[in-house]
Amino acid sequence: MGLRETKKERTREALVEAAVRLFEEKGYERTTVAQIAAAAQLSTRTFFLHFAAKEDVLLANSVPRVELGVAALGERRPGEGPARALARAIGAMVADAAAKDLPTGLAAARTRLVATEPAVQVRLLQRMAAAQTDLAEALHRAYPDELDPVSAAAVTGAAVGAVSAAAVAALREGLPPDRLRAAMLRAPATAALHLREVTDVRG
Repeated sequence: MGLRETKKERTREALVEAAVRLFEEKGYERTTVAQIAAAAQLSTRTFFLHFAAKEDVLLANSVPRVELGVAALGERRPGEGPARALARAIGAMVADAAAKDLPTGLAAARTRLVATEPAVQVRLLQRMAAAQTDLAEALHRAYPDELDPVSAAAVTGAAVGAVSAAAVAALREGLPPDRLRAAMLRAPATAALHLREVTDVRG
């Protein structure tokens, strides 16, 4: 990362740290963009150079994280099937979340606020839908002979949904970072196993 990109990253980190702290102290609704910027010793204009709205702070790392997963799927390895490739991509994304969102309290704040704040709920659903589309298209590009677009979307949606749901449940249970990360990594396989059992029972 060059000097300019490093400076941008530090600015974003300062804004995220300030926002998480203020959301906890004052509440989400009572915290303004101007207060977040001031707490980070930055201007409101600087805030809007990095985030379009207050709720976007909670999703600060989501776009580069999805890009990481898409890049991983683009690096198809010899003998690697779609399931393993997707698991590898998810592993990279989970590692990124564990390094950036867990230590800062961002993941916990997002989980808490998505249950109570409509604006956060809407933004998170929009971002998740876009992420699943990007990952599904990347999976289809990597395995065009094995997965059609609909199948790629189904597989990706199931895997991403399982990881997301496991993360939310683990955070609400207060699991430590290592157990939370493990729960996220095994979520797709756990879901596939139990869904297969349901299908077998129903015949």
